[in-house]
Amino acid sequence: MLISVLGSAAGGGFPQWNCGCENCRAVRAGNHALRARTQESVAVSADGEAWVLLNASPEIRAQIEAFDGLWPRAPRHSPIAGLVLTNGDLDHCLGLFSLRESHPLVVHATDSVRLGLTQENAFYRTLERFPGQLTWRNLALGEEQPLGDGALRVTAVAVPGKVPLHLEGRAPPSAGDNVGLVVRDTRSGGKLAYFSTVAGPSDALSRALADASIVFFDGTFWSSDELIRAGLGTRRAEDMAHWPIGGTGGSLGFLARQPGRRYLIHVNNTNPVLREDGDERRALLAAGVDVAHDGLELSC
Repeated sequence: MLISVLGSAAGGGFPQWNCGCENCRAVRAGNHALRARTQESVAVSADGEAWVLLNASPEIRAQIEAFDGLWPRAPRHSPIAGLVLTNGDLDHCLGLFSLRESHPLVVHATDSVRLGLTQENAFYRTLERFPGQLTWRNLALGEEQPLGDGALRVTAVAVPGKVPLHLEGRAPPSAGDNVGLVVRDTRSGGKLAYFSTVAGPSDALSRALADASIVFFDGTFWSSDELIRAGLGTRRAEDMAHWPIGGTGGSLGFLARQPGRRYLIHVNNTNPVLREDGDERRALLAAGVDVAHDGLELSC
């Protein structure tokens, strides 16, 4: 399986357009210890010809242009064979509407994510301009299913999370509101565990990561009160359905016990792990965990 990280930041990217925190100021000033990042999305392929996107970030056009594996190979063509949405957060699905130019697309999502994206949404009409423009494939929890016509298979795993902010109070919570993905290459046997939004530990999460070759895991916040201490918000990480990395009971202890290559993704602009020369980054590396960056390419 070939893996290309198109974007590695949380919603808003890094630097965030309206943020003057210490990290954002430093990366704008050209501090070499920090890298700019676009919002989280990853492309996977069994053969390097057809690719499936895991989430569709608002910066999808720039991400496609930055990775030549996704460039058209004919006057009207795309190597993108499908997309998989892990939840209905805007930073995970807005890019879908940028792919409206008369090209058929296949989208894998749970029923609750699909309904949240399509119901009462006038923008959705841009993806219904001709029959078959958009084909939905249901992600049934716990059931492995094919991704396109290649050797890749995907299993959706329900993990602790919440409905997107714009849907709060409009529908009861569902197990399909937030999922992680296990992508398996049937030829190589390699497994990618992709869990970019995780509110906390669960048995299902532990089982999914137990034999993964590569893990991408929620790296949004280092500490529970990160935004509060920075004067940038009033909510804790847990209030936004993110498991803090550091501290007692943080996800780093859990990740340190997992096999395979482990990377944080969906990293918020305030997170000190973005500083490659910082104590938090050294603590990660000592535990065998790294931070994904835009342009990272892996295989398993």
